[in-house]
Amino acid sequence: MLQQLFSPSVLHTLDLIGIFVFAISGALLAVRKNFDVFGIAVLAEVTALGGGLFRDLVIGAVPPAAFTDLGYFVTPLLATALVFFLHPQVERIQTGVNVFDAAGLGLFCVVGTTKAYDHGLGLTASACLGLATAVGGGVLRDVLANEVPSLLRWDRDLYAVPAVVGATLTALCIRYDVLNAGTSGVAVVTAFVLRLLAMRYHWRAPRAWHRRSTVQEEQAPGHTDKATA
Repeated sequence: MLQQLFSPSVLHTLDLIGIFVFAISGALLAVRKNFDVFGIAVLAEVTALGGGLFRDLVIGAVPPAAFTDLGYFVTPLLATALVFFLHPQVERIQTGVNVFDAAGLGLFCVVGTTKAYDHGLGLTASACLGLATAVGGGVLRDVLANEVPSLLRWDRDLYAVPAVVGATLTALCIRYDVLNAGTSGVAVVTAFVLRLLAMRYHWRAPRAWHRRSTVQEEQAPGHTDKATA
């Protein structure tokens, strides 16, 4: 089905672009954590390829594409070199990096859902793997960097929800046999725009209802309680 939506060269190019941008986010976090060059490379590789590796292992697409296409492995190393030597400049264009990251999120949730369905999974499972493809690398990145994954933190702008929407739209298009280049593009753009809006207006998921009545609220990192300051 993927080959019907995009030509192999176009799909490969889009994959590499998404991998490169995800790798930059991993490498930047490694620099902030004061990792050495090897640590920067590891975090870049894991962020860029982790979601796709998980998906391919679950659906039995082995060996995963990351191990059969040298470009998939080398691209995060290029991002590592860029951040290693030019990380102050890269930090200054963080907004631009976030925009491309949002585009990669939209692309990967759609591609991941479609590939999972191609390998015989049901629509719900396919959408879940589409989500995992889009956000799995970021979760592994944060775990390796000893941080609570951004995916789980209430004080971060919506990230998983746009991917869920994109994957769900893709699954619905498959269900009603209307998935084509146009509708898949709509799913990608929808996830992309939702992520941009979340960053622009700081949209966040709600926390537990009446949480203060049963549990003590945990302060967000960097937040100081005025009563104890």
